[in-house]
Amino acid sequence: MDQFIQYTPTEVVFGKETENQAGAEVKKWGGTKVLVVYGGGSAKRSGLLDRVEASLAKEGLAFEELGGVKPNPRLALAEEGVKKAVEMQADFILAVGGGSVIDSSKAIGYGVANPETDVWDFCLKKATPTACLPIGVVLTIAASGSEMSSSSVITNAETKEKRGCAKTDYCRPKF
Repeated sequence: MDQFIQYTPTEVVFGKETENQAGAEVKKWGGTKVLVVYGGGSAKRSGLLDRVEASLAKEGLAFEELGGVKPNPRLALAEEGVKKAVEMQADFILAVGGGSVIDSSKAIGYGVANPETDVWDFCLKKATPTACLPIGVVLTIAASGSEMSSSSVITNAETKEKRGCAKTDYCRPKF
């Protein structure tokens, strides 16, 4: 076997119905006001979002939703998420979905924690983030690896560019 190093500070919770522990996990990591980010609606239609939000409510956590994340996540939605998170004074972001939802959540986390910098500037390497709101993930599809990584990819529809956004451990999901 080849030698390798594995660095995985993200806590991974396995098992049936573990989405019902999302609220306890958020609370454990200090969250009190949660922005719940999800995609096109399958999380809603399947009942997953209801179960996750019931878990948040059970723990006494305030939350608001931001849906509509699309494949190749868009900068515009991340910017909308930053605005919403600031308005609600979110202190935690919970991604319910796959890689695009997680990547959007990371960009939102960077934007909220670094209000003086445009999120796209992190993608252009014009700026380096100094923090990120904590991120949690209820994973619906394991494909991109974003649930365990320290980076995200965002698409700027105006400039037709897709770029990696600020590879730092700040955005690595807590769970």
